[in-house]
Amino acid sequence: MHTGAVNGNLDADVRDLIASLAAEPWGRVASSVYETARLVTLSPWLGGHTERITYLLQSQRADGGWGPPQGYALVPTLSATEALLGTIRSMGPGAQRDHLATAAARGLRVLTNWLRADLQVPDTPGADLIVPSLVAEINQHLDRVAVPCLEPWQGVRLGLPVGVDDVRLVKVRQAMAAGAELPGKLLHFLEVLGSAARRAAIVHPVGPGTVGASPAATAAWIGSPDSATSSEPALAYLASVGRDGPVPCPFPITVFEQAWVVSGLARVGMRFAVPPSIVANLGAAMDPTGTATGPGLPADADTTSVALYALGQIGQPVNLRGLWTYETEDGFCTWPGEDGFSVTTNAHVLDAVGQYVHNSVDPESRNVAAINRLTATLREHQLPDGQWRDRWHASPYYATMCCALALNDFGHGSIAIEAVTKAVDWILSTQRSDGSWGRWGGTAEETAYALQVLLTARPGAAGVGAAARRGYAYLGGAEGQRPAPPLWYGKELYHPAAIVRAGLLAALHLARQRPDLTRAEVTTAVPKQRQAGDKSMISGA
Repeated sequence: MHTGAVNGNLDADVRDLIASLAAEPWGRVASSVYETARLVTLSPWLGGHTERITYLLQSQRADGGWGPPQGYALVPTLSATEALLGTIRSMGPGAQRDHLATAAARGLRVLTNWLRADLQVPDTPGADLIVPSLVAEINQHLDRVAVPCLEPWQGVRLGLPVGVDDVRLVKVRQAMAAGAELPGKLLHFLEVLGSAARRAAIVHPVGPGTVGASPAATAAWIGSPDSATSSEPALAYLASVGRDGPVPCPFPITVFEQAWVVSGLARVGMRFAVPPSIVANLGAAMDPTGTATGPGLPADADTTSVALYALGQIGQPVNLRGLWTYETEDGFCTWPGEDGFSVTTNAHVLDAVGQYVHNSVDPESRNVAAINRLTATLREHQLPDGQWRDRWHASPYYATMCCALALNDFGHGSIAIEAVTKAVDWILSTQRSDGSWGRWGGTAEETAYALQVLLTARPGAAGVGAAARRGYAYLGGAEGQRPAPPLWYGKELYHPAAIVRAGLLAALHLARQRPDLTRAEVTTAVPKQRQAGDKSMISGA
């Protein structure tokens, strides 16, 4: 995938990006510490095992943890520590075992400190299953591992964080043992079920052979290599994804990636040809219950609404019937039975419904009512300072962009205008001294989201020109080229490279429509969005 300087030709860069969607339909997702570590434990026989261990060692933080800041580090740190402990138990004495033990000891030390300090666990999917599962596995290792540097932890037990228990994990395992049909979304976390997952008759790999769009879930279902043949789709999928060592998750993300890229670029007025294969993918996926992120995952309102909006943007509108499955008293759920509420899902539904009504000669009353309701719902969930936060992305700049743009384009009445104005004011007030925006530090991704709001919603407002000029300069400078942190919610935070890149191209396009912002510009590069520690993005075909 092209990630270099655009040399003033955004159109060529967009063509490269769109072509890559068709050429690599599984998607581009950065390596996952959690998922890679699970494969170290579940599939030590799989090609790339040594490279996966090396990846874990190289990606360990200075403090002994793994992953993003704050509580987002808990899941990857538990997974990596468990994988190292399990590997140590299978090795004889030697320098390599001691090296792994030192890294594991550092992981145990930071985990112990975090859990004693009542670390707050973010609302990442499946955390209530993953955390107790991994804590139990680590505690079992601590009973049996005998390496000098790990002696202080022999007999020690890690506890669970505040607010986390194993009640749901026990229930799911009991249901699995009884042969009950699992909800589709739980297949994504099949690895937490232990030995009961192996060749479970109620589980069927789909698409390229994946279980739950997860290498770890697929590995848990396969079990040992002697239970599979080399021609089996699940084993072929796992071998393909893991051939170079580290693995991504979720994967594949075919419809998700294509819908977000196409809709994001089209929204800001960029012109490009969409290959027939992508149009077919988005259109064929629209059944009465909506569409899913990719093979192995259940349909959801978020992907459904963005796919609908993308199809409408490229002149291929589809009836909205797949959305009404997700309508609730509070707005729209991401999927039936969702624990929590997503403002970005509701913003994307507003996009889809609003666009459909805009293009209709005689809009149905149900659609108009939905727009009014969604306008009020998004305003109610806006925080007092003007931002929005959401459960599918760690950055408030993504959530604020989704909500502000949807309300600006399709919201009804003065409450939509007031909400967008407050969002713009918040963005202006939170710009960093180097021109960037970001939750934990300035990033190109979050800066692109902030610029899209400023240059789309209120381009003429006081202060917007100066702030946008500084943001545009940041994207073209050295700081804007730094490795991209994972910010998207999965089992741990992850980085969907093509989607983020589309957001950057959209922001640059908007900025270049304003000569007053770019007259004194230096040559601007599209930031190289690679994950820290990764040599390249993982892709499939």
